[in-house]
Amino acid sequence: MPAKPPVTTSITADQLIVLGEQIRAHRKALRISATTAAEAAGMSRVTLHRIEKGEPAVTMGAYVNAMAALGLNFGLVTSAELIESNNAVNREGWIPARIRLRDYPQLKQLAWQVHGAETLSPTEAWDIYERNWRHMDEQALTVHERQLIDALRLAFGGNDSHV
Repeated sequence: MPAKPPVTTSITADQLIVLGEQIRAHRKALRISATTAAEAAGMSRVTLHRIEKGEPAVTMGAYVNAMAALGLNFGLVTSAELIESNNAVNREGWIPARIRLRDYPQLKQLAWQVHGAETLSPTEAWDIYERNWRHMDEQALTVHERQLIDALRLAFGGNDSHV
C-alpha cells in the first residue's frame, strides 16, 4: 500500500515556501547555477527546483543536502542567538526569511497598500521596491535597508532592474 502524502497546514506550506526562497536567493547570491548546485547536493535539477519552490513532497534530507551544498547551516537557534543575530551590524548579502516592515522604514512606506501584514516574503518585498522605486527617498535609506535592497537585487533583480 503506498504511503499517504504528508499532511501540511497552510503555515507549514508557507514556511517551506520561505525556506525554498531563501535557498534559491542564497544560490543566486553565490552565482551558482541550479544544475551545479543540484549536482553538488547529489540530486536532479528538478528536485532542486522543487525545493526552491517549497514543495512539501520533497524529503527533509533533500532540503538539508541542498542547503549543505550551498554552505547553509540548518539548525535550531536559541532565543539568545536569534537576538544576537538580529542585532548584528553587518548584514551584507543576508536576506531574512520574513521581512518585518517595521525594520525597513522605506519599505513600510512603499507597502501602504498591504493591509494587516507585518511581514513580507523576500519576493514580495522585492516586488514592492521594484514597482515603487520612483517613490523612494534614497537619502533616507538606512544602511540596514540598503543592505537588504542590495541582497534582494542580487537574488531577484537581474541586470534589467530599475532599483
